[in-house]
Amino acid sequence: MSNFHFLSSALMFFHCFMVTYAVTTRNLTTDQSVLLEFKHQINDPYGILVDNWTTSHSFCNWIGVTCGDKHNRIVALNLPNMNLTGTIPPELGNLSFLASLNLSGNGFHGDLPGELGQLSRLKLVDLSSNFFTGEIPSSFGRLHQVSDLVLSNNNLTGAIPPEISNLLNMRTLDLASNKLSGSIPSSIYNISSLRMVSLSFNGLSGKMPDDMCHHLPNLEALYLGTNELSGQIPTTIDECRNLQGLALDYNQLSGSIPRSIGNLTALTELYLGGNNLEGEIPWEIGNLLNLEIFFAVDMRLTGLIPPSIGNLTNLKEISLGPNFLEGEIPWEIGNIHSLEIFSAPNMSLNGEIPHSILNGSSLRAIYVMLNHLSANYLCN
Repeated sequence: MSNFHFLSSALMFFHCFMVTYAVTTRNLTTDQSVLLEFKHQINDPYGILVDNWTTSHSFCNWIGVTCGDKHNRIVALNLPNMNLTGTIPPELGNLSFLASLNLSGNGFHGDLPGELGQLSRLKLVDLSSNFFTGEIPSSFGRLHQVSDLVLSNNNLTGAIPPEISNLLNMRTLDLASNKLSGSIPSSIYNISSLRMVSLSFNGLSGKMPDDMCHHLPNLEALYLGTNELSGQIPTTIDECRNLQGLALDYNQLSGSIPRSIGNLTALTELYLGGNNLEGEIPWEIGNLLNLEIFFAVDMRLTGLIPPSIGNLTNLKEISLGPNFLEGEIPWEIGNIHSLEIFSAPNMSLNGEIPHSILNGSSLRAIYVMLNHLSANYLCN
């Protein structure tokens, strides 16, 4: 009886071993065939892959390919800036262990295959700086492990699929410099893991939700410039308390600059110009002690330049005109020894350009033409 059990156990072990071996072999063969199909679809002008991607040695040693230690399955396909052209075959969606896909800085074109949404282990997708067209596949919403989705600098069209908001581990969403349209799905602002949202240089419309920052306490960069956004800047913008970069320039935003923006004390870049914003520059701007760039041109701002700007001792560039600002340039700006560019043309400024503004050794340019300013000391 014991011999029978021993024989049965041995046969079961042998069967499991053979099944595992067969599955592993089939998977490895699949990974290799996918890469060979990918190679067949692309043009490699410098022959980088031609001599290296051959079956004479393991695909785990091919340029741009990384395999996992345990199963020798492909976990990374990284081929950035290699002048490759062509299309991405749908078979790439069969690399089921793939965790990193970086084809940025090449000349790939055509649609993004929806089959990429099958790659449930993907953490990095960087297909930026290519010539991809068509829409972002809604299947990308199934990439639940993705932390960085970078599709910028392409020719993608259509709306941002709302399914993207399913990516609850996402830290970077970069869709800038495409031809996207429609509104930004408000559910994206519920992804609390986000560190950067970059959607600039598209044709996106709609309003910024009043509670957009409520779930984004860790957001460090929000770039929405050069779109068609309307409505007002939310007064709760300061709930994105870790923001370092905020770009809302060249949209159709109206209303005033909210005073709460002065609570974003981590800001280093603030771009508001090219909107329909009106009213005064809030005194609270002077609380942004880390600010290096303040861009507020081509709007309807009125009132005085607040002297509190002189508190911004890390400021390198300040651009305030054209607007409808008036009065004198505050002498406190001379406290900003790091200032490189002071631009305030085509307004109603008067009085003398403060001598103190020339104290900064970093100053490279002053643009104050078409005002009512004088600088008699420059003639002495």
